[in-house]
Amino acid sequence: MSVLVTGGAGYIGSHVVRLLQERGEQVVVVDDMSNGVADRIGGATVVEVDLASDAAPALLGSAIAAHDVSAVVHFAARKQVGESVAKPARYWHQNVGGTANLLQAMEDGGVGKLVFSSSAATYGAPATAVVREDGPAEPINPYGQTKLVGEWMTRAAGRAWGLRAANLRYFNVAGAGWPDLGDTAVMNLIPIVFAALAEGRAPVVFGDDYDTPDGSAVRDYVHVHDLAAAHLAALDHLEADERPFDVFNVGTGVGASVLQVLAEIRAVTGVDVEPEVRGRRAGDPPQLVADVSRIRDTLGWSARRDLHDIVASAWEARPGAR
Repeated sequence: MSVLVTGGAGYIGSHVVRLLQERGEQVVVVDDMSNGVADRIGGATVVEVDLASDAAPALLGSAIAAHDVSAVVHFAARKQVGESVAKPARYWHQNVGGTANLLQAMEDGGVGKLVFSSSAATYGAPATAVVREDGPAEPINPYGQTKLVGEWMTRAAGRAWGLRAANLRYFNVAGAGWPDLGDTAVMNLIPIVFAALAEGRAPVVFGDDYDTPDGSAVRDYVHVHDLAAAHLAALDHLEADERPFDVFNVGTGVGASVLQVLAEIRAVTGVDVEPEVRGRRAGDPPQLVADVSRIRDTLGWSARRDLHDIVASAWEARPGAR
């Protein structure tokens, strides 16, 4: 039997693939390789396919049958908030359409366990400083909307044909579990700052007038290795007959502002980081911090690494450092 990981050649997916392999699992990676890197996934079988394409259900069905797939971890999606605001139809097609194709292939192939990569973007701009899974889910951008719809889809599949699903709402993921698995896509704050420093540019801070202690946006930064471990805990949880929850926050429960992250980068690298402040980006909430009691109490998972660990590991894994 094997675990199928969509988007497994990407940043987060490759960490999960490696942890699965380390505990002896056979892994099949499904990836369109638009952002994936093939040499990050060891000896895993690779099926190259765009999940949103018309050909995807048949190709997924063949892979499920050929490799005796028993569970799926679903990462493959577009994930940039700003791009989703500018190109909403693209996000609905890729994220919702791709998930629909995957669920159809799983139903047809008799695969009944799924860990779904959701997002804290499903909360939108919450009224509380710390958000709980049972609070309002009111996404304010198309990216978050597609992730919430993905959760609805897994729940509907559970009612219709018995899918067991765990939807993991990630907060801000960063760092590297191993130096060769650093974030190669310059889309998130820490890689963006590192790229700016390498080019001699000032990093950009979007907004310094939020209702937060220093005016910059506050996020809950979780180390990618911790996040990957949460996926294995969720997979194991799907074996249990009693599963009272299907949505879990994955974070640390501690917020850090953009300016605090820049200060930590300054401390780790020794490079003077003086940002350029610009206006807020469309669709960005001022603050998102996780209540992590549910995942701790139900799955026995807690983050082990802090902001320093995140920045230090990302710096070690940055392009050109090895």
